[in-house]
Amino acid sequence: MTGNERPSDVSDRPNTGIAHNARVWNYWIGGKDHYEVDQQVGDQVATMFPVIRDVARADREFLGRAVRFLTAERGVRQFLDIGTGLPTLDNTHEIAQRVAPESRIVYVDNDPIVLVHARSLLVGTPQGATDYIDADIRRPDDVIAGASSTLDLERPVAVMLLGILNFVTDTDEARDIVRRFMAAVPSGSFLVLTHPTTDADLDGEGNVEAMRFWNENATPPITARTRTEIAAFFEGLDLLAPGLVSCSHWRPDGGSAPTLPQFGAVAMKP
Repeated sequence: MTGNERPSDVSDRPNTGIAHNARVWNYWIGGKDHYEVDQQVGDQVATMFPVIRDVARADREFLGRAVRFLTAERGVRQFLDIGTGLPTLDNTHEIAQRVAPESRIVYVDNDPIVLVHARSLLVGTPQGATDYIDADIRRPDDVIAGASSTLDLERPVAVMLLGILNFVTDTDEARDIVRRFMAAVPSGSFLVLTHPTTDADLDGEGNVEAMRFWNENATPPITARTRTEIAAFFEGLDLLAPGLVSCSHWRPDGGSAPTLPQFGAVAMKP
């Protein structure tokens, strides 16, 4: 699916009886694609853990800075955005193609809610390409096979895992997923990752109770990890400066940035 093609009709109707991450996240960043149950759970989580709205916005801003940096300064022209979430302003293809119109972007999600909105992710520049594939991060081979029709896997690819590995609650499985994706792309490719943490130096202790509430009242289940656990995702890769930091501190656009309990980093495959 490329250019202006439309995704096929989705028979799964959104479950509006339980809060869903894609919609709650959309609510936190000021979007409109959510229901009352999402607002209720989102507000309760924000009451328990007030910085969560700042985390959501900072994660999105990190995406913009990382894509601009990789496109403008590292010459990346291919992006594999896994766990896309609901479209919002300045999606990956818009940022990359603004710098380099020939950029090619593949979005990946297995959420019917996201698939319904995927058509808005498919309008890119005529020089480049955008695609959306319905696939699960837990099946990297399927993702790679689907992406290969749009991306040239002989050339560097930025593999983007923003706020998605926290939904793979088994840490060994999450590490294996990262290894398999990075094994499928060539030297000179990049891993772009964000992940919530419980680390005290990032004030992440509040994630524990907030995530417990989430797991009892919303879907899908989520987990936070320590700095050491998150750093392990980058084994065998070369971290770019400033390394693994609060995502708001990764190459900020001037001025002071708050420290938030969400790690972010970009690393290159040697």
